[in-house]
Amino acid sequence: MSRNPAQKSAIPRKSVSDRRSKLRDSTNVITVRIDENLNNNLEKVRRKLGISKADLIRNYLELSKYVIKQKSSIQSLNDRDFIVIKRSYLRKLIEKEDEDEQITLGDKLARFINDCARINGKLDDIFYKLDLCDTLGFFRNFIDDNNYVLIDKKFGSQKFVEAFAWRIFNQGEFDANWTTSKIDDQSKIRTAYNKQVQPIDISSSHYSFEFAKLPDEEAE
Repeated sequence: MSRNPAQKSAIPRKSVSDRRSKLRDSTNVITVRIDENLNNNLEKVRRKLGISKADLIRNYLELSKYVIKQKSSIQSLNDRDFIVIKRSYLRKLIEKEDEDEQITLGDKLARFINDCARINGKLDDIFYKLDLCDTLGFFRNFIDDNNYVLIDKKFGSQKFVEAFAWRIFNQGEFDANWTTSKIDDQSKIRTAYNKQVQPIDISSSHYSFEFAKLPDEEAE
């Protein structure tokens, strides 16, 4: 049966309130001097987003948990160089590849997320990894009322997303035989795919899978 997620659905309320409480208990005040040009730019961005300057600066500082900003480069915490490109451009590059290559690319990108989590001792922390995907612009951290993680279809093709999510949640390799053609043609492969991946139709604009459902104790 198809279900549509609420527009503002996210991490269950108890988890959100717990995080905010912990944040209030561990906040610090820092003072940083910046030049007038940078201050004016922050003001323009603040007005565009409709948020306070403090919230804007806080959002930028949050990035330091995941990336390192050098004078002329952006790097991951394990010193890998980053570049910034349009998400739609990346998606088009992925979709041009055959499905087996899409699976490989999805797995490689998920390995990077797992590596970043491992550096911070959070390899088994799915919330950290989802937050990282959100912060880096992969897809919004979106968990529905039934604890299913929903991944925006704008992130990439289905096989790319399946391989990515499989590695993130299971820390294992997505079966290279689970391409559309093999699933359609071979009943044994189709049975294994349907049993283990179990794609479900919750939202027309998101991918969701039975294996990407959070246990109740994790979501609370």
